[in-house]
Amino acid sequence: MALDAVEAISQLQDRSSAKRRSAAKRLRRLGDPSAGPALLQALKNELRDSRTWETQYQMTMALGTCGSPSDLSYLRDLVLQRETLHAVHTAGGDAIVRLGYMEHSHTEAIRWCLSTGNETLVGGALQAVAMLRLVLDQETVTNVLDFVESRSPHDGIYFWPAVAAAGWTGQRVHDFLTACVSGPRSDVVEAATNSLAGNYGTYRPL
Repeated sequence: MALDAVEAISQLQDRSSAKRRSAAKRLRRLGDPSAGPALLQALKNELRDSRTWETQYQMTMALGTCGSPSDLSYLRDLVLQRETLHAVHTAGGDAIVRLGYMEHSHTEAIRWCLSTGNETLVGGALQAVAMLRLVLDQETVTNVLDFVESRSPHDGIYFWPAVAAAGWTGQRVHDFLTACVSGPRSDVVEAATNSLAGNYGTYRPL
């Protein structure tokens, strides 16, 4: 285990939420799988305090880069709980897709997220799809676009699929991106314009 990871894991127990959050961010960036168990335990502890939603978000995101597919069942249970914060839903969707990708089951993970009908969770899942530049099969693309296009074009859920679609093909994708370019949100317009040119852009999630 790298020294940076050792220090960050130790800092997950700090009394300061800001320092715990900083440690989670560092581990998320390092992506060291040896930090997975410590992150999972830290997240479980953090969830006791709804005031630390930013720290909970970063710990969940870090679990997506440092955890293992064995963490999927916990994350799925977590995002299905009514009291789980919106920020954790977003990060949970991202982590579920990332951990599914590790065992080549990201398509199933994406469809599971869609099946919940939870827009915040799906937004996080599509964030991971975009950042991992996943090329999806046509059926999954159709499922994603059906979900997204049933929402108002003013909805932020359009952004990440507009980014991810740079690597997708088909007339449905082209029509989606063309509609996004004419849409009301400047961030979606920019992402869709880039994707039509085959460019993913340089977007990064929080």
